[in-house]
Amino acid sequence: MTELILGLGQQSSLRAIAALAEGEITERVGIPRKIHGRGGLVNFTAQREAFEGEFDSFILEIDSEAPFLDAVLKAAEPLKESCAHSEEDGRHVFQCPPEDSSDVAAGHEAIDTLCQEVRLPEIWRFEGGHFQVEPISIELLFKAMLQYKASDVHLSPGKKPIFRVDNEAHNSEFMGDLSAEQITAIIREIAPDDAWNHFEKHKQCSFNYHQVGLGYARSSAFIKSGAPHLTFRYLPEKIPSFEELDIPEETMVQLAKMHHGLVLVTGMTGSGKSTTSAALVDWINSNRLLHILSIEDPVEYVHRNKKSFVSQRNLGLDVHSFAEGVEGALRHDPDVIVIGEMRDPDTIRGAISAASTGHLVISTLHSSTASMVINRIVSFFDPVERDLVKLQLRDSMECVICQRLVPRKTGGRIPALEILFNDIKPISDGILHGLTDEIRIGMQQTVSHSFLFEKYLHELERKGVIDLETARASCTDVSVFDQMHMGTYSVPRVESMTHGH
Repeated sequence: MTELILGLGQQSSLRAIAALAEGEITERVGIPRKIHGRGGLVNFTAQREAFEGEFDSFILEIDSEAPFLDAVLKAAEPLKESCAHSEEDGRHVFQCPPEDSSDVAAGHEAIDTLCQEVRLPEIWRFEGGHFQVEPISIELLFKAMLQYKASDVHLSPGKKPIFRVDNEAHNSEFMGDLSAEQITAIIREIAPDDAWNHFEKHKQCSFNYHQVGLGYARSSAFIKSGAPHLTFRYLPEKIPSFEELDIPEETMVQLAKMHHGLVLVTGMTGSGKSTTSAALVDWINSNRLLHILSIEDPVEYVHRNKKSFVSQRNLGLDVHSFAEGVEGALRHDPDVIVIGEMRDPDTIRGAISAASTGHLVISTLHSSTASMVINRIVSFFDPVERDLVKLQLRDSMECVICQRLVPRKTGGRIPALEILFNDIKPISDGILHGLTDEIRIGMQQTVSHSFLFEKYLHELERKGVIDLETARASCTDVSVFDQMHMGTYSVPRVESMTHGH
């Protein structure tokens, strides 16, 4: 572990100092069975056999120039049976209890007696040792994720695995507290060589891992406070269907049958964007004879060839960047291009260009509502480009799906959707002018197939799937939802839209 510097203030005993150091070391790298501390004229080593309880033995080293050495030597005279004294390299060493003694209590009493004569430093430099090294079972972790129906598991030094279930973190007792050594070992074991090299150089990496028969995991390793951490995002081997995801099959099939244009699946982190996107691609794969090409960082859901044939490219391993992958994709004869995430201007330009030249482009983006997506995309570009980008989006954008996961009455979560179809002039005009409010008004017109979160949540609440409190807390505009709930809602008039020019 990296050296840990701690200011502990005035302490009367090395036993108290060791206990304080143990807590800090455990928090960072795991539970130690050995602690070495350095503080000016005094060093010490504390050791124990187990991973819990007080340290059994202490070795105190005092520099020969220490002004309090004579007092310590005098105090040690009557303690020869419980504390061995020797001199090594200009330092006096006191071992309590001696190597040939198992009287821990006498050793503790002896070190406390010596500490009464020592001017113990306030600032120490610590190193831990003899951490837990028993290998972690990846199979058990995957089985636990399935048992708990967890979306993620977090491995951190000094803690038991933490599972995220229905967006809440839960500690698990099925495995003991982990050490940095254990987590480093598992990263090295499951990471491809290029990912491991990236981790060593850049202190972070992401990669896909497959536990055969149980599922995949999007794995993310990183360093925090000098210690490794590892997160798994669970991905099933079988990609869920629209029905299994509880999203409207008729609407999704309509999207999957499209031949060209840009389709975005949006939402906040952890809202299920990747799963919905994968279900859309899987329906195409199962029902249409096409070439589907994806660029992902890393590859998450693995698509086997069905009726279509699928080429999944991993960022870093197969292609250097999303933008380069999209540009190259146009030469690989694809019908459908899947982009893991729209996150830079070059990637967005390529996606719009591909969608405008006869390809169906499916991608994801972070956004809290469908109507905000246009300005979210436009914000990636310099002001001089933005009018052109809005024009291109008006002509190439087919649909935006925005998704939130909300608690069911019966437990678990269900997706709530907002869908923007670019299917009527008021919406197209709103896209062209980048006016979120106008897009939102257009989405509420009965001639459009679009719908707001409020309408979807109202239907879920009316059917008894979610409760009223959840529906109100999950919508964008509570006043619109309340009008729907009370039956007083009326569609806004298109004439109320102003283009601001």
